[in-house]
Amino acid sequence: MYVDEVGNAQAPPLLLLHGGGVAGWMWRPVAERLGAKARIIVPDLPGHGNSAAEPYRSHESTAQALVKVLEERAPHGATVAGFSLGAQLTILLAATRPDLVTSALVVSAQAKPLRFPGATLGLLAATAPLARQEWFTKLQAKQLFIPDELLADYVRDSARTSRATLLASVGENIRFTLPAGWSEFKNPALVMVGERERGLMHASARAIHSAAPGSRLITVPDCGHGIPLQRPDLFADHHPFGP
Repeated sequence: MYVDEVGNAQAPPLLLLHGGGVAGWMWRPVAERLGAKARIIVPDLPGHGNSAAEPYRSHESTAQALVKVLEERAPHGATVAGFSLGAQLTILLAATRPDLVTSALVVSAQAKPLRFPGATLGLLAATAPLARQEWFTKLQAKQLFIPDELLADYVRDSARTSRATLLASVGENIRFTLPAGWSEFKNPALVMVGERERGLMHASARAIHSAAPGSRLITVPDCGHGIPLQRPDLFADHHPFGP
């Protein structure tokens, strides 16, 4: 798994986990605003970006790979922040290896599985070839709030995301449920959801917050499913992500 590091090498470590269909580059605006406040560890998850050659298989196997990253690069623990699919992985890491997660930021994580995942995945499989068409990718970029300066990265990485990765990552995303260990996570946790996100995402945010009594829940005004790209300043304002 490709891993990049930016920021202040002497500052506390911060692991940033991107969403599905993008890659570590989505955190560039956040990293610019954090500046010297953190040593930022940014992986490209399997099947994405510079890790596209290794298909995404499951949340469990990806979380195990991320544990190795933390053990090697932040053995005393790191703040972990994730968006969407990356937010689900943040929850898994906090639930299974709280010794490596000093605080958690969970942004726009779905935590209530869809009732009919097969239908969603069937439609996705049928439309997967469109991801290699630039005109379609540019339309998708608008829905995902990709800024112009990151559009080339998105177009490039959409073209090299395999059908296997797409189906596996989305399948894991829409079936995700909260692991038992999340309710036992005692370190600081902050849950974010965009004001304009779907009702499912608001219900998920409430469930994530309720399951971890020590967490905080923030609804971000005027944002949809794209908070890190729409409001990268929030991460600088809230870091470190304490209560």
